[in-house]
Amino acid sequence: MVLVGRGRCDDSPVRDGVTTRPWIVDDDLWALIEPLLPPWPERAPGPRPVPDRLCLQGILYVLRNDIAWQLLPAELGFGSGQTCWRRLECWQRAGVFDRLHRILLAKLHAAGELDWSRACVDGPRPRQKGGADTGPSPVDRRKRGSKHHLICDGRGTPLKVITTAANVNDVTQTLALVDGVPPVAGRPGRPRRRPEALLGDKGYDSNPNRDELRKRRILPVISRKGSPNVKRLGELRYVVEQTFALLHQFKRLAVRWERRTELHNAFASLACSLICWRRLKKTSHDRATSSEHGHQ
Repeated sequence: MVLVGRGRCDDSPVRDGVTTRPWIVDDDLWALIEPLLPPWPERAPGPRPVPDRLCLQGILYVLRNDIAWQLLPAELGFGSGQTCWRRLECWQRAGVFDRLHRILLAKLHAAGELDWSRACVDGPRPRQKGGADTGPSPVDRRKRGSKHHLICDGRGTPLKVITTAANVNDVTQTLALVDGVPPVAGRPGRPRRRPEALLGDKGYDSNPNRDELRKRRILPVISRKGSPNVKRLGELRYVVEQTFALLHQFKRLAVRWERRTELHNAFASLACSLICWRRLKKTSHDRATSSEHGHQ
């Protein structure tokens, strides 16, 4: 069966705390998301709307499988693709996905699962169909596309994703990524948003940016063009490459179909949230298992 309305459980097989049907929203995740959703008018005209939880699962199905909205299978019970698309648009306008991402980062921070000793930046280019924030490909100037720019913590947890035209140089997005990291609560004191160091390859080589990072009390660890790479930089930056691999497991991000950048960004923020949620569940599962073994 599928989730219907509120409080129902799904019978999908579970492996290590993760359902094998990853578009299904479990009760714990829904408890975080539901309070963030804008309420429906009590006396809205027309038929009763499809429950939010089902629409969210339809959105996740499209995000995971990269199908056209109109091809969302009716037998799943998630409503039509058009209904799910409208709900995505509404929730993006309300800032739901960015707020969810911030809440999950705070929970990871509270659990000691964020590594603020360093952050990594990168910007490989996904394949694109078009839309706003597209531009000539740096490989083939006749083709248009866009790319993701990512900053993650030292363990590969995504902190911020920015979408730009494919011909935008990585170096121009360094400070936007750093300043785009949301304030992360979860521990006593002021929310945290600055890593101690920022790692980047030669695409991020810029003395003005190094100066700006130092003003933000961030140590720049960025290779210089024409010089050997910083020692062990490739090994340390492996985490950001792994994070991109996780992001592009959400097939809707690997090939961009949304012409409106804000809707593509909604998918990107939702994917970041799901990666954080998966890590939080794994942490809880591992700690519970360790506790059980300790009592034996």
